[in-house]
Amino acid sequence: MLSRPILAAALALGLAAGPAAQRVLPYPVTPPPQFERAIASGTRTLTGSPGPAAWANRADYSLDARLDADTQTLSAEGVITYTNESPDALEVLVLKLRQNVHAPGVPRNRPVAVTGGLTLERFVVDGQPYEDVSVAETPGSYRGSADEGTYVIQGTVMTVGLTEPLRPGDTVSLDLAWRFIVPPATGSFRQGTDGEVFYLGYWYPTVAVYDDVYGWHVDPYLGMGEHYLEFGDFEVSLDAPADMLVYGTGDLTNADEVYTEETRARLADALASGDIVHVVTEAERGSALTPSTDGRRVWRFEAQDVRDVALSASAAYVWDATRALVDRDEDGEATDAVLINSFYRPGTASWERSAEFASFAIEHLSETLWPYPWPHMTAVEGLISGGMEYPMMTLIGGDRTDPSLFSVTYHEIAHMWFPMMVGSNEKAFTWMDEGLTSYNTNQGIAAFWDGSSPDREKIDAWARLRQSHYLLAGSGYAIPAMRHNDRYPIGGGTRQVDPVGGAARGVASYSTPAVALHALRGIYGDEAFLDAYLEYGRRWQGGHPYPYDLFNTFEDRLGEDLDWFWTPTFFTTWTVDHAVGAVMPSEGQPTSVQILDLGRAPMPALVRATYADGTSADARVEVAEWLGGATEAVLQFPAGDLVRVEINPDGYIVDADPSNNLWTAPMADE
Repeated sequence: MLSRPILAAALALGLAAGPAAQRVLPYPVTPPPQFERAIASGTRTLTGSPGPAAWANRADYSLDARLDADTQTLSAEGVITYTNESPDALEVLVLKLRQNVHAPGVPRNRPVAVTGGLTLERFVVDGQPYEDVSVAETPGSYRGSADEGTYVIQGTVMTVGLTEPLRPGDTVSLDLAWRFIVPPATGSFRQGTDGEVFYLGYWYPTVAVYDDVYGWHVDPYLGMGEHYLEFGDFEVSLDAPADMLVYGTGDLTNADEVYTEETRARLADALASGDIVHVVTEAERGSALTPSTDGRRVWRFEAQDVRDVALSASAAYVWDATRALVDRDEDGEATDAVLINSFYRPGTASWERSAEFASFAIEHLSETLWPYPWPHMTAVEGLISGGMEYPMMTLIGGDRTDPSLFSVTYHEIAHMWFPMMVGSNEKAFTWMDEGLTSYNTNQGIAAFWDGSSPDREKIDAWARLRQSHYLLAGSGYAIPAMRHNDRYPIGGGTRQVDPVGGAARGVASYSTPAVALHALRGIYGDEAFLDAYLEYGRRWQGGHPYPYDLFNTFEDRLGEDLDWFWTPTFFTTWTVDHAVGAVMPSEGQPTSVQILDLGRAPMPALVRATYADGTSADARVEVAEWLGGATEAVLQFPAGDLVRVEINPDGYIVDADPSNNLWTAPMADE
């Protein structure tokens, strides 16, 4: 998006002129006017950094909940302290009641169990009770605002009309009470219960994000698209049946009250030794906790600067623990211990390696990105088919192979960086967390499954991800990545109605951005790529970046306008298709190699020529050649007995037709 002469003329016209056939060129990336206004106001910059006037609002939560396992009901109350750091006086507040995705008549875009949703029993603002003036969820009844001293609930969105505007720098206290039936796992996702395991996600009202670009984000939670949340501090308690092991986001602050001395000793051993310690075995279930006189137990957690909290509770789990070592002061010594927990039911395939996998993920991500800041990382088994992330907590579906469990574990833990630290909008720009996390996951798979031992077989994760990208590329069913998550096809229809089974969302949000980052790494090299990638994370930890902040940061650090890359990759479904054309050896002279550009997306062509003696030479067709309108180019390789020419030899670029990427010399007549 930075201005560079190489693109100025070509991008202005959209078509390249010249002797070669005209080709369509990428149009410039043009942020919406709301983003441009944020730059003008000083909250963001053209270089991708937060601006000198940057701000973010804050929501701190004190929550107390009680789980009734017999009725599968959660009853809770809490106080939300919301701080307005913006320069605007806020006349309304917007809350999200995400559990209402399970309420009857509420719009949603995936099948769910209808349990009644969340019942709000108390809502008091700064000591003043507010009146519920919601209307029935019928066509034409939507009220997008509320009068002073009232609130309106429409599906998962609650609008509150304040009696006095919340001025810059001021805080407001919201006192709430609510309850809901925990949805069954068979009709839920990301949370729920199967009767043995309770996993409590999006279980409390949250204040919506008010940011410097669009103000209040009022889009409802429909089930498919995930969340956009403010950072804050949490104090949480859960009153649960006494036989249940409970864990959650944050520090457990009353471990002495709930764990026996033996349990505490085993946890200390796990942190000190780094061994995988069986804190609770199958035979010891129920005996790891202190006695209870009333059949109940209260668990207390505290967390700082997180965007969400989750809780798990079950009497069926065994518990393994170990540690990960990270270098928080970045002095070159990884001495800070992170407690790694794994809770799973006995006999669940591969889960005996869960703690090992989680420890590797925390250490590897802390080394390759930046240090993990929180006290624990906990993996919980059950309920769902895939995986789901919350700060310090993951929920992962049951029986798996070792590589499958590793992949899902690493992926969900990688989400601790994106979006749990770098707080992008998961709903509007899903690729900003899922795509970056998929890239990091592939790097982790390559590092762990390296063939170094029988239990670490060699896996080419990038080949698998490229294959998933190929499934839709150029098929006519692909959809650009820059699309709101709730506006992708849902999937699940017949082959005639839905030929790709809803895969467009997954490819656009996961595969495409991951292989795009891999391509940038191949084009610019490890050092330059990592400098830009890590700078983006450093700049936006604790903030709310938009795609244009990521784009601008890369351009700032790489020193180039990359609209030629961003537009085809994220705003279109154009594909790359390079091909080896004619190979023209000349006795004693350099060999000319023709490279064809048959696709619409311009991309440097990375080419390797191999000689009969085993030596090789690399060359590339720079993207400027294609942006100038050419559809073919000629590379010169040193004289010699050339036996092989290959485009994209290291697999960095996703080429729509790899079959034309290779030329081999014909065999000499015998």
